[in-house]
Amino acid sequence: MTRWIMIAITLLGLIMAILTRSPGLLGLALVMLFVGVFGMVMAMAGERISANARPDATMLSPEVLKAIRDKASASAQASARGISTSSTDRQPTAIE
Repeated sequence: MTRWIMIAITLLGLIMAILTRSPGLLGLALVMLFVGVFGMVMAMAGERISANARPDATMLSPEVLKAIRDKASASAQASARGISTSSTDRQPTAIE
């Protein structure tokens, strides 16, 4: 919806800039033209970003991210000490 409003403002500003003889109206028309083009580009970029973004429900919670970080650092410390961390040694954990 915003994109169409910005297109209308852009076209109105362009038509006013072409048809006017007043310097004041020409300045207003040029401002409308630039604001409309800028808004249209930002609206299209926002729609493109939201179309490719993952929904918030698929993102991991901070607690789960901390648990993954702790597990990775423990694994890195264990491998630095030469302790085996195969999948058979670990207990399964439930991710909420």
